[in-house]
Amino acid sequence: MGSYLLGIHTPHRKGTKDSPVERLSDVKTVMIPMSMHIGKPATPVVKVGDMVKIGTKIGEADGKVSSDIYASISGKVTKLTDYLLATGKTTTAVIIEADGENAVDEAVAPPVISDRDSFIEAVKKSGIVGLGGAGFPTHVKLDVPTEKIEYLIVNGAECEPYVTSDSVNMLTRADDMAAALKALNKYLGVKKVIIGVEKGNKKVVSAMQSLASSLTELEVKVSVLPDKYPQGGEKVMVYHTTGRKIAANKLPIDVGCIVLNSTTVAQIGSFLKTGMPLTEKLVTVDGAAVTKPQNVIAPIGTPVNVLFDFCGGLKEDPAKIIYGGPMMGITVPNADVPVLKNTNAVLALSEKEAKLPKTTACIRCGACVNTCPFSLAPVNIAEAYSKEDTDELKALSVQSCMECGCCSFVCPANRPLVQINKLSKKLLADNAAKEGSK
Repeated sequence: MGSYLLGIHTPHRKGTKDSPVERLSDVKTVMIPMSMHIGKPATPVVKVGDMVKIGTKIGEADGKVSSDIYASISGKVTKLTDYLLATGKTTTAVIIEADGENAVDEAVAPPVISDRDSFIEAVKKSGIVGLGGAGFPTHVKLDVPTEKIEYLIVNGAECEPYVTSDSVNMLTRADDMAAALKALNKYLGVKKVIIGVEKGNKKVVSAMQSLASSLTELEVKVSVLPDKYPQGGEKVMVYHTTGRKIAANKLPIDVGCIVLNSTTVAQIGSFLKTGMPLTEKLVTVDGAAVTKPQNVIAPIGTPVNVLFDFCGGLKEDPAKIIYGGPMMGITVPNADVPVLKNTNAVLALSEKEAKLPKTTACIRCGACVNTCPFSLAPVNIAEAYSKEDTDELKALSVQSCMECGCCSFVCPANRPLVQINKLSKKLLADNAAKEGSK
C-alpha cells in the first residue's frame, strides 16, 4: 500500500460549525428503511395498523452482520412498502404516521451489563452502526478477541467539506463519549485510546484534550492531524495515529486497532445511560440552495424536504441533493428521501456548486497517481476498465480503492476517475459471481 501521506486540500466550507443546534420534533410521517447498514437488511416485526412508540423495535437484525431498527416517533404503522435506496438496491420500508404524543416505549431502560458478552449484546440491541457514513454494525466491529485490541481510535477527523455534525457532537456530547470509553475499558479491556482531530478544528481539539485529561483510568491521547482530505479514511487514520499500515483486504484489527467514529462513541455512551436506542440523528443541512444552513437533530426516517423546510426552505431549486459530503456522498433522486442512521449531512447544491466541468482527454500528467492515499494508478485503472481487463484491474489493486475521490478532484481533464474505480470493482464482483456459478 501507499504512504498514506498523500491526499488533497479541499475547501472547508464549514459555515455551520458555530450555528445553534435545533431539534426537529414535530414530524408528521417517517419512512424507515430496513437497510440502513452494511450487511443483511433487518426483518420487519410490525404490521400495518400496529401502534408504536419512540424506541419500539420495528426491525429485527437478520444474522450477525445486520442491525436492529427502532421507531423514531410514536404513532401508527400505515404501510410496509418497497423502497429504492440511493445505492440502487430495494428494501422494505416501514411508514409511521405520528400521533402527536411523542410517547416513549416502556421497554426503554438502561441495559444491565455484567461482562463482555452482555456488553456486546447491549450494543447490538442499541441499533448503533458506524455513524460517520459507513454504517457497519458496531457490535460486529467490537466482537473481536480482547487480546487483539491494542488501540481504540476515535475518528474525529471530519475532513469532508460542509459537514460539521461530528464536530458539534464532540463539542456537546463529551460526557456521552466518556461513558462509552469507560465501558469499553471495563468490558473489552481497552486501555489505549487515541482521538484523532484535524489541527484546524481548534475548539474540538481543546474539548477532546479536556476529555482525555478527565479519564484518568485510561491512557487517552489526542492526535492532532494535518488538515488534509481524506484524513478520516479508516486506514489513513490508523496510519497517522499509530504509524501502522493496513494491507489490502485486511482490517484495522489485524494491526491491533479498532476505529470508531466520534458520534458512534457518543451514541454508545448515551445508550448505556438511558437505554434509548438509535432513533434520531444530528444532521448538517447545508448547500447554497438552503436558506438557513445549520445542524438539526431529526428523527430517523424524516423526509429530507422537512429538514429543508425547518431550515427556512430552499432559496432555489437545487441542482443536486446529496447524502453526506461532496467527496464521498451519494446523490439522491429527490427531497422525499428519508434521514438514515448513517446520514451525517444533507446538501442542497445550487446550479453553480453542482455543475460538472467538461471532460477532456487524459494528458497522462500523473496527478491522480501522485494524490492517491494508497498510491493506486487511476489512469491505468481507467484504461483497463475500458478494455474490461479484469486480470489487469486485479493487478492494479482497484479493490483497495477507498473511493475518496482525490483522483477526480485533481484531474486537470476532469475525468470521472473515482466513478470508473467504482465501476471497475463492480466489474470484478460480477465476474467473480459468474465464475462462482459455473
